[in-house]
Amino acid sequence: MKNVIEVNNLTKNFGDLKAVNNVSLSIEEGELFGLLGPNGSGKTTMIKMMTGQIKPTEGGARILGVDVLKDPTRVRELVGIIPEQENPPSFLTSEEYLHFVGKIRKLDNIESRCDKWFRLLDFENQRKVLCKDLSRGTRQKLMFSQAFIHDPRIAFIDEPLINLDPIIQRTVKDYLEDFIGDGGTIFFSTHVLEIAEEICTRIGVIDKGRLLHDGPIQELKDTKQHLEDFFLKLIKEEG
Repeated sequence: MKNVIEVNNLTKNFGDLKAVNNVSLSIEEGELFGLLGPNGSGKTTMIKMMTGQIKPTEGGARILGVDVLKDPTRVRELVGIIPEQENPPSFLTSEEYLHFVGKIRKLDNIESRCDKWFRLLDFENQRKVLCKDLSRGTRQKLMFSQAFIHDPRIAFIDEPLINLDPIIQRTVKDYLEDFIGDGGTIFFSTHVLEIAEEICTRIGVIDKGRLLHDGPIQELKDTKQHLEDFFLKLIKEEG
């Protein structure tokens, strides 16, 4: 398998705070990589640097062979991104927003693509509702839809299931597993360890900006370790 995400010595300082501290990792095609860490550990900052939304203080990244520093727009064209905060334009309806995304991405068959996601995530009755009036869970469904509407090869997801009900969580998990099975790659961040233990093929643990662990989830299962116990012990030892 080839590496589709390559991160080299990625660092981000906010004044005296090192939000991300010299992180390097490579992720192969077909992996579902979960970056785990407490609140404020650097997870969201990592995703924003890897997708060209903010510039690193040092280091860099290549996504599908594209240098993020040199061509951040191209990276965002190639990947899907679900941000931590659901923030679709308040003045558009759900349907108008997905059509807007489709036009920006120059997609064909926009209507059928939209129909697919409204049906899959069960919010067809919200098509004509303004985004400002949607519940948090429905906004997350909408942001999930816009991230995958162009059939990307990689998706970056910040806290993928936190506002979804159990039925839609199951739908999303099944979709992600199928996406990986078809050769896609997922990089997601979360502090919900149960989700990571269930669906990840590989995990990284970050705290205070430093990557403390990077390895297949199967290694923990083989040694009969629970992810929660492993995670808490690691954070405590490094803290």
